[in-house]
Amino acid sequence: MKIAMPADAATVILVREPYQVLLMRRHRAQAFMGGACVFPGGSLDLSDRDPELLRYAQGLDGQKAKGLLQEPMLTEDSALGLFFSAIRELFEEAFVLLAYTPQGDPIAFEDRETINRFNGYRAALHDRKLSLKDLAVREGLMFALDRVVPYAHWITPESEHMRFDARFFLARMPKGQEASHDNIELTGSAWMTPQEALARHAAGEIILMPPTLKTIEELNAFSAIDRLFAHAAQKTIHPILPELFAEGDILGVKLPHDPEYASELHRRPSRQGEPSRVVLKDGIWRTAFAYEEIR
Repeated sequence: MKIAMPADAATVILVREPYQVLLMRRHRAQAFMGGACVFPGGSLDLSDRDPELLRYAQGLDGQKAKGLLQEPMLTEDSALGLFFSAIRELFEEAFVLLAYTPQGDPIAFEDRETINRFNGYRAALHDRKLSLKDLAVREGLMFALDRVVPYAHWITPESEHMRFDARFFLARMPKGQEASHDNIELTGSAWMTPQEALARHAAGEIILMPPTLKTIEELNAFSAIDRLFAHAAQKTIHPILPELFAEGDILGVKLPHDPEYASELHRRPSRQGEPSRVVLKDGIWRTAFAYEEIR
């Protein structure tokens, strides 16, 4: 079987005070994760790699982007492009724009005229009739790449025909803006505490796929946003390529720190007290330990 090459992608874990995370429900007709609740994000676009975008990047260049992503093999335009992709996808899917005005202030949408104008930009970006560079020129913006923090790196299993090489970023919800789903690829959105999201998933009220579920469990370990960002700023990021497995009626994935994980390239040391698998039982994904009996 020929293994599909994963497409570069960016995903944004958007958080706000009091500590909540934004989740958006994908349209059920979507081929990838249809009906699931996800963080906003999508594929790296060719326009995200435009070299001229560098002049609109606040606090970041290609070399620094490679360092922050901890991927020395990336080209500088791809590394910087992933940050721009995170900015663009967050704006397209959630109507949240991380940018500075010509006066150097974080942009806010506080009047109807501004909201309508930027909604037009949002639609044009989605339809590829406008690029981030066009938006920056028209509004005199600098994009706030300095407010986007790499957090994780997930790669779709090799057995899947639609694959993504997704970098997960952390960002804070800016003041003076309000998140809203696009009603195209996304049909709903809600702010939840990590604990609430896990409880609703366990009750079958929402669907969290393995990368989202595992990430929210990690987010739930933090009591405050500042502590989460402090952790992200110093963590080592290793690619996570799940391996599919089936045992009886149990379907699941093994994570790189699982004792039975096979890939030498991505294998990581075991982690005491941390689940190393995500299994599907009774239609609900849940994290589990190796050799745990799933009931």
